[in-house]
Amino acid sequence: MKRMTRLAASAAFVAAVAAGALALPESMFSAVAEEPAAPAAAPKPPAITVVPAARKEIVQTAIVVGSLVPREEILVGVDLDGIRLTDLAAEEGDRVKAGQVLARLSTDTLEVQLAQNASSLARNDAAIAQAKSQIAEATAIEAQANASLDRGESLKNKGIVAQDALDLRSSAAKTAAARRDAATQGLALAEADKALTEAQRRELQLRVAKTEIKAPTDGLVLSRSARIGAIVSSGGEPLFRLAEDGAIELEAQVPEAELAQIAVGQPVKVTVQGIPDGIQGTVRLVSPKIDDSSRLGRLRVALPTDAKISAGAFARGTVELARRESVSVPVSAVVTTAGEATIQVVVDGKVQTRPIKTGISGRGMVEVLEGVAIGEAVVLRAGTFVRDGDAVTAVEAPAEGAKG
Repeated sequence: MKRMTRLAASAAFVAAVAAGALALPESMFSAVAEEPAAPAAAPKPPAITVVPAARKEIVQTAIVVGSLVPREEILVGVDLDGIRLTDLAAEEGDRVKAGQVLARLSTDTLEVQLAQNASSLARNDAAIAQAKSQIAEATAIEAQANASLDRGESLKNKGIVAQDALDLRSSAAKTAAARRDAATQGLALAEADKALTEAQRRELQLRVAKTEIKAPTDGLVLSRSARIGAIVSSGGEPLFRLAEDGAIELEAQVPEAELAQIAVGQPVKVTVQGIPDGIQGTVRLVSPKIDDSSRLGRLRVALPTDAKISAGAFARGTVELARRESVSVPVSAVVTTAGEATIQVVVDGKVQTRPIKTGISGRGMVEVLEGVAIGEAVVLRAGTFVRDGDAVTAVEAPAEGAKG
């Protein structure tokens, strides 16, 4: 019974609402039906990101890669053969001074030869002394023979001495002169023998001095092949390799187009593994020759001698080619077709495509020499979304986007 009562009440409510709707004035329905629709708004031109052309400093750089090498590599070997190495005084990585002993060789054999040479010198001195005594004796005999000959000639003139006796005295004088000459030549021979022995001694002393293997210049020991007990040879591998004055530099290969823009003295920032801040260097040498097959040129970059770097390590260098302050736009704003560069500029809501003349580029920016003025709105990514004459809504890029 209660359910039927609720259904009756609901039906009565619906009927009342319907009756009220029918009772509304007809004018209200006609007013609503006759109201005109509002006109649709015109579509807004598509938004495009622009950046203002601005005056900025542009640094054009070239990237070069290569290896660290000694500026001058010094090979330290020996001039002796068949001598045993007895001592080492330098290790790889040591910085050495000119004249510093790096290794020593055995001197036993040379010391024996020096003792023999000293004996030869003593014998030479005795021979010289003997030759001098013979000269003195021969000179005295010659003087006596000459005096006897002079007396014989005087007596012969008086008829006291016969001719045959005078001939004997003349022969004796000549024999004495010959003996004196022979003694003189003997002295010269003895002195020559001594000079030869002295030269041999100097050679031995030089060989002894060479048993101390010394650094020919200040430098850094790059490698050492010397081993204690090894028998050295003048034609063998160098015992040490030094970097003269410890100078290590970057030897890099550069494309020929960029090599023409690099000159001695230009700054270079060199990046080496393990040195996050890099090393500041300068171009020391630019090769005048381009490799025929690779079309690459070679350059050397001088680095500070106190830099903690190792020869043979890979390195990358950034060479500053040019630095100028001028009107510039991002690289993405420039389109190059058939060698002609263009940009798109938004003027009064429409896109204009302009030819431009570009200069150097670097760090994502391009120098514009002709074709755009400072402050003009340049399409950030030219040629991607819009064409010449399109209506657009210019939206300036954030500061970080303007950097390219």
